[in-house]
Amino acid sequence: MNQARRGVRCGLDPRVDAVVPTTGIRDRELAAAISELKLVKDEWEIAQLQDAIDATVRGFEDVARVVPADRGVSERLIEGVFGLRARHDGNDVGYGSIVCAGPHATILCWKRNDGLTVPGQLLLMDMGIENNHLYTADVTRTLPVSGAFSPLQREVYDIVYASQQAGMEAIKPGVKVADVHLTCMRVLAEGLAELGVLRVSADEAMDPASMLYRRWTLHSFGHMLGIDVHDCAAARPDHYREGELSAGNVLTVEPGLYFQPEDDMVPAELRGVGIRLEDDILVTAEGAVNLSVGLPRRAEEVEAWLATQRDAGPRLP
Repeated sequence: MNQARRGVRCGLDPRVDAVVPTTGIRDRELAAAISELKLVKDEWEIAQLQDAIDATVRGFEDVARVVPADRGVSERLIEGVFGLRARHDGNDVGYGSIVCAGPHATILCWKRNDGLTVPGQLLLMDMGIENNHLYTADVTRTLPVSGAFSPLQREVYDIVYASQQAGMEAIKPGVKVADVHLTCMRVLAEGLAELGVLRVSADEAMDPASMLYRRWTLHSFGHMLGIDVHDCAAARPDHYREGELSAGNVLTVEPGLYFQPEDDMVPAELRGVGIRLEDDILVTAEGAVNLSVGLPRRAEEVEAWLATQRDAGPRLP
């Protein structure tokens, strides 16, 4: 009976508050228990996530078809086009769409979406559709507005791609979540060293006493995904962030590099550039499956995909 009472929301009715203790301890215990039960998805849940992800792929295609190569369009237009697909093919967006033209990509969780795309710059979009059973996708792509990456943009993009690929290849049951993070970060640090951005070696930058690479990486490699975009967040650390992966986990892998517009430690061409790649990954007994494989990731494949979508022209859902 006491456990059942924890599902009642407090603070809405004084009569309920009088019967349900509000110390918060039991509430946190319940939240942790629910989060840990949600860590492993069953076949039905995986199907719901795939449904949400497939709709998200269609939404990214819709957006690519309306972003011209030779002039600017507003971030809010892109947000709106994706939102139309979300409301038509699902329940809604799973979270506020993050549409970042140019230097806005260096601001994590940019949601004002009041900028304009600029030919020659990059467009970072972090968006996901929530399906009718309320499971959500979470996908990020970074596109060259003009249709092709500049040599330096491509060099950075390839570092992020290599980091994401390494993280995905590291995923399998029994692997520590923290080790996937370190795998991704190691590739980013080595890439920053090769770019000449790091003032120390990759090994020195990865030392916990230094961690200089974090100046340009800003966030972890990813998070669990499910009925919430940051699913299972209340789980106890040893069951999640400090724990091991299990078959049936679904998580994002989303490394990125971000060079602030005023960062004088990087070449001028890199200032204001932000690149992130994010896919939704199912842990299986054999390793990992990319559920968002419907969107290309390699630089040359992204360029070809963008050209194909633009040639096809705008469409309604």
